[in-house]
Amino acid sequence: MPPILEAKDCVMRFSGLTAVKNFSCSLEPGHIYGLIGTNGAGKTTVINMLSGVLRPTSGEIIFDGKNITGVKPHKIAHLGIVRTYQNLRLFNKMTVLENVIIGAQIEKPYHLVTGILQLPRYHEKEKELRDKAMEKLEIMGVSEYANAQAGSLPYGLQRRLEIARILAANPRLLLLDEPAAGMNPQESMDLVEVIRRIQKDNHLTILLIEHDMKVIMSLCEYIYVMATGEVIAEGLPEEIRSNPHVVAAYLGRAE
Repeated sequence: MPPILEAKDCVMRFSGLTAVKNFSCSLEPGHIYGLIGTNGAGKTTVINMLSGVLRPTSGEIIFDGKNITGVKPHKIAHLGIVRTYQNLRLFNKMTVLENVIIGAQIEKPYHLVTGILQLPRYHEKEKELRDKAMEKLEIMGVSEYANAQAGSLPYGLQRRLEIARILAANPRLLLLDEPAAGMNPQESMDLVEVIRRIQKDNHLTILLIEHDMKVIMSLCEYIYVMATGEVIAEGLPEEIRSNPHVVAAYLGRAE
């Protein structure tokens, strides 16, 4: 089966500083991949390139056989690549349900005139959006908070809400930037089970950045390791766990 996404020798420079050097990866459909490394290794820069936030200085990004290098983020989202951020980007004063409805509106459900005049199709589509949003909240275990303000939720539930919102955008590839950040160990393991379930139920491909090695090793089928802007190792979890270069660079000690 051909890869759903390929990055080919992607380089990202900022004013002479090379943040990412010749990054390459190949993601097959329906699998969960990890991207790990110390702070400043270039992981989020990679996600920013894959999602269109940054255009690589050089290299190519291919999604589903199409070259999407330099394509704008909203167009990449329409193609099926959606992401979360290290820092939560919720609409805190809107309800939990409204936040997810916004994610579901990535495809215009009706013409502007239909909305202004509130024609029957408008009410029909609004109900569909609401039902879809509630379904994603139920999947992520936060449906009981649907009418609460998003900003009032505990941090761990806000993380779940963020994932519910991007699920509503009908993704094919999820880019998750530290989804377990700020969670306690039990919350992190609960999130692992939720991510595993949504990946299986929706046949999603997931690329996950995470510092919690227990999350990475429990969830990911294949792992890329970065240090100082480049991939220093890649392989199965058991291979990464025993790789002396990873132990030295990522864990800070020799094997």
